Amino acid sequence: MQLYSASTAVRARQITSDVVALAFLVAAVVAGLAAAAFVRTFAELGRRVEDAGLGFQQSMGDAAESIAGLPLVGEAAGRPFIGASDAASTLVAAGRDQQEAVGTASLVVGLVVAGLPVVVILLTWLRRRIVFVRRASSVSALLRSPGGDDLLALRALSTLDARELAAVTPNPVAAWRAGDVDTVRRLADLALRDAGVGRAR
Repeated sequence: MQLYSASTAVRARQITSDVVALAFLVAAVVAGLAAAAFVRTFAELGRRVEDAGLGFQQSMGDAAESIAGLPLVGEAAGRPFIGASDAASTLVAAGRDQQEAVGTASLVVGLVVAGLPVVVILLTWLRRRIVFVRRASSVSALLRSPGGDDLLALRALSTLDARELAAVTPNPVAAWRAGDVDTVRRLADLALRDAGVGRAR
């Protein structure tokens, strides 16, 4: 599998493109992690609400137990404290729910901030790289096959610009049909160069 063009100039552009794309991918992931971390800071409010609720619940429970020990009025006097303790459990639950909501939001924000650029980069950069690799592999296979130069010359005739073909010979189709070895090889070289494949030395 050929990842880069045999042409020095094209290969340099491909490597530069790969480095830039990878830098953007890393930057997108870092930005996603930073955004998620920022959103997670809002969970602190939920933790404080939960802690306050737990503290209040404990205090009211302790007060209810203390008052319950009083003769005659203990049980009746302790009921409001028990009710307050139960109400504090709602506060605790609200704090926990808020923390869970922030955790979910941080995950979603992180994925969106990192995911959208990653998808765009992969759809543009990776797609071009895959197209190059597939075309180079296909042309390399033609070169290695029996009659490879003829097949590559035919590929050049069917895919390349007429001006490029005319630079080889004024009538490349006739020369190819006549089996002119020099023309066939030059046309094959055009197809190889267009695909970024080098002829083995």
